[in-house]
Amino acid sequence: MPMVPSNRLLFWTAAVCLPFGVLAALLPAAGLPACGSMLLLLVLAIADAGFSRKRLAEIQVEFPERLRLSKDQTAEVSIRIRQEKKAPTHLRMGLCLPPEIRLEPAIRLIRLPADVRSSLLQWSCIGLKLGTYLGGRCCLETASYLGFWAMRAARPIQTEIHVYPNLLLEKRHLTALFSRRRLGSLRRRQIGKGREFEQLRDYLPGDSFEDIHWKATAKRRRPISKVFQIERTQEIYVIIDASRLSGRNPRQFTLGAFQERRQPSFSEPGPFHPTILERFITAALILGLAAERQGDHFGLITFSHQVKRFIKAGSGKAHFNACREALFQLTPEAVNPDFDELFTFIGSRLRRRALLLFLTNLDETALAEAFLRHLDLLCRRHLLLVNTLKPAGAEPFFSRPDVRTRDDLYKRLAGHLQWAAMSETEKMLRRLGAGFAVMDSAGLCPALVEQYLTIKQRQAL
Repeated sequence: MPMVPSNRLLFWTAAVCLPFGVLAALLPAAGLPACGSMLLLLVLAIADAGFSRKRLAEIQVEFPERLRLSKDQTAEVSIRIRQEKKAPTHLRMGLCLPPEIRLEPAIRLIRLPADVRSSLLQWSCIGLKLGTYLGGRCCLETASYLGFWAMRAARPIQTEIHVYPNLLLEKRHLTALFSRRRLGSLRRRQIGKGREFEQLRDYLPGDSFEDIHWKATAKRRRPISKVFQIERTQEIYVIIDASRLSGRNPRQFTLGAFQERRQPSFSEPGPFHPTILERFITAALILGLAAERQGDHFGLITFSHQVKRFIKAGSGKAHFNACREALFQLTPEAVNPDFDELFTFIGSRLRRRALLLFLTNLDETALAEAFLRHLDLLCRRHLLLVNTLKPAGAEPFFSRPDVRTRDDLYKRLAGHLQWAAMSETEKMLRRLGAGFAVMDSAGLCPALVEQYLTIKQRQAL
């Protein structure tokens, strides 16, 4: 067990050795008592270290096997400390966890009751980045019997820490979209008579000729009408792009061609900075909750240069947990997205007509062209809504008058060119029957849910 000298040992060393050493130098007759005093201090320090060598062996620290945290939200970790009869009552404890987990505070002074063999300690921590992390070490320190040494020990922490997206704040922002406080507690009234076939019945005066089933009419030799119902359960799929452009920081999401000279790391956010992919993940989970409240089935597809994960549309708490487990460990890859493979996968797996909400990055012209190459085949079978984040400055040239320097002029020109390219992409998508929306990072979740509810209300699917 490692040990370090304490302040008490340093104090007594200075208090004994310094004056007795000076006294022995000035008065040779006092040399023997002086050496005896210093030798006594040395014997006491060595004896204290020997008897206190196993002082922390009676302390056992137990951690939970799995810890679930929400990003940027404070949570309490329950730590159980077990002690024997000869265990110390005062401890100094520190936890060495991965840098993605912040502790408040990092080191604590703990007083253990002498008559209690088990104590429960609550420690506050905050997850700073999505993902799975393994616990590090628990460091313990206590004083020796005479207080001359600080006895230290390290125990491994066998805890798996999961940091999930924080949905609480987004739920609060979405309450304005519903008439009740609870998310989706009141469904929107759907417009129209419905498009899902229910049954056949005899013709009644007032039925439309479009609703007459002509084969059944010829077979039964009397007019037969079709009855439709509003489709309640529909399939909603969110398709998330986890390629290189999704690794950018949405707070610094600017025009790369102009800003790269001044901010070389603009596409590589700091280790704990949010990324565009994290915004996509949060928006997908919020949409999954909204679809669950509306009675629809929610599915998930993630891709980069290949399809990474596919979860068939379903409902229920277990299904939502499976989607959350698949998303919170998703990280951006330094590759270009392969839309051809994605569309081939969707065409072979999704047979039923579904609402496909793409969360991707089409602010590069080459990627937009690759996305549009085979989109017409997909639009014939499914309803598509394409969503991307708006780069800062991507707007018409004369939108704002605050142009003062030459750099501002070039920046506005770059923004205008990118705005024009995205406008052209929007026209081509709408020509194929797909929707396109350029959103701000903060309003991504409300806008995505509003899109879904509008489609649901109009029965466009």
